[in-house]
Amino acid sequence: MSLTTHPRRVLATAVVGAALALSGCSGQSGSGGGDSVTLGFVNGGDTEFHTCLQKAVENTAKTGDAKVYTANSHQNPGTELSNIEDMISRNVDALIVQTVNVDALKGDIAKAKSANIPIFLTSVVTDDPSEILGAVVVDLGAVGALDAGWVEKDAAGKSVEVGVIAGAPGAASDMLVAGFTKALPATAKVVANQPGMFNAAKAKDVAENMIQAHPDLGYAFVANEEMALAARTAFASAGKDVKIVTVNGTDRGLEGVEKGELSATVANSAMSTGSLAVTNAIGLLDKKKISKIDKTPILLVTKDNLDKAPQYCP
Repeated sequence: MSLTTHPRRVLATAVVGAALALSGCSGQSGSGGGDSVTLGFVNGGDTEFHTCLQKAVENTAKTGDAKVYTANSHQNPGTELSNIEDMISRNVDALIVQTVNVDALKGDIAKAKSANIPIFLTSVVTDDPSEILGAVVVDLGAVGALDAGWVEKDAAGKSVEVGVIAGAPGAASDMLVAGFTKALPATAKVVANQPGMFNAAKAKDVAENMIQAHPDLGYAFVANEEMALAARTAFASAGKDVKIVTVNGTDRGLEGVEKGELSATVANSAMSTGSLAVTNAIGLLDKKKISKIDKTPILLVTKDNLDKAPQYCP
């Protein structure tokens, strides 16, 4: 069965439609005026997740009669602050930020707060939510823990070696890896943990070095599917059948699960995150009864439940 025709497409459309209905699609700011809302979206990087997140933000803003300006920080905290300053100069009603690093947010929030522009976060939330308008959070620790649970079940009590190919140092990758490593059973030993920088070529190099240093490696946790598939190539070239668990739920990732290239992935739809971010931000500006901190649904996906995976990208 082709992945592109799975019922998950219908489910995702229903999710987006429900989110738009929740916000009322008013396109009105909290002032109650007749002008449509102007949003700034500051993206954190260039992976498929970031690209799909931006598409969802732009599409949902258009549907909700909101204007959106976009910028990309390319994993650079300094660029993120410059982008925030540019959005402030545009006098947007609210800023949606997919941050490069939670630590960088302190300066970002202070800048926006001084200009009386609220910040809405995607993927992560600050320690003090009172500082922000709201957030749509991917429980990254829980995502990593789901993959660890699959490893524990598959290893069935045997002592095994596990490698970790992280993303770029910072909020998202650190939380994912911590969730995974903390949830592993005592019989699973992490023998290597290196960043792949969310880059397939880099991840392939890391995987090649990892399997040379640890020829008995049985499992690998990789921080996104693009890197995971590159790691699969490296392990296969070395003649090693390392079982890979990963994150996202993209079409290519699900195809990898279907083909057996990947053992499991944890779906956390960028489409759902982006849509909820826009509709919730508009709703909170309008003082609607919407959860300040919302969560993107997550699902461990294996060959057994591929048809349950949500649509990842608009």
